[in-house]
Amino acid sequence: MSKVLILLGSQSDLTITEKGQEVLRDFKIPYDLRIASAHRSPAFVEELVKGFERQGGQVIVCIAGMSAHLAGVVASLTNLPVLAVPVANAATAGLDALLSMSQMPAGIPVATMTLGKAGFTNAAIFAIQVIAAQDKNLSEELKKYRAQQTSSVIESDSKNRVIFEG
Repeated sequence: MSKVLILLGSQSDLTITEKGQEVLRDFKIPYDLRIASAHRSPAFVEELVKGFERQGGQVIVCIAGMSAHLAGVVASLTNLPVLAVPVANAATAGLDALLSMSQMPAGIPVATMTLGKAGFTNAAIFAIQVIAAQDKNLSEELKKYRAQQTSSVIESDSKNRVIFEG
C-alpha cells in the first residue's frame, strides 16, 4: 500500500524527481509515481486520487509547469494533504507555475514548495514528516536524518573555514 502519490503533469517533469524518490526509498516510504494532466486527462486524475484515498494513501505530491493547475484540481478532490512543486520553463522561469500553485482560494489548501529538484526533495521530506506524525519510528529516523545534515555542515566548515586576521 502506497503512502505517497506523486502526480506529474507531464513525462518531462520526471527529471526533477530523482533525488526526492531516493529520499522516499531511503526512508522506506511506499509510493506511486503517475503521469496525469489536469487539462488533458481530468477524469484520470480523479480516478487516481479517489483510488489512492480508498487504499489508505496519506499524502499527494503534484508536479507541474506552465499552466500548473494539477495541485489545485487534486486538492479540490480530496481532504488529504496536497503538496505542489512548480517546474521552471523558458518563458517565465516557473513564475506562472508558482503562482498557479500558491494562490489557491480559501478552503482548498495546497502546500507549495520551491521550484524544481530542490522543491521535490523538500516535498518528499515534508510528506515523510506528515506520515511521521503518526509513526514514532519514522519520526526517530527523521531526527537522525537531520542530525546527519547538521554533522555534514559542521564537517564541511572544519575542512573549509578560513580565519583571516589582517
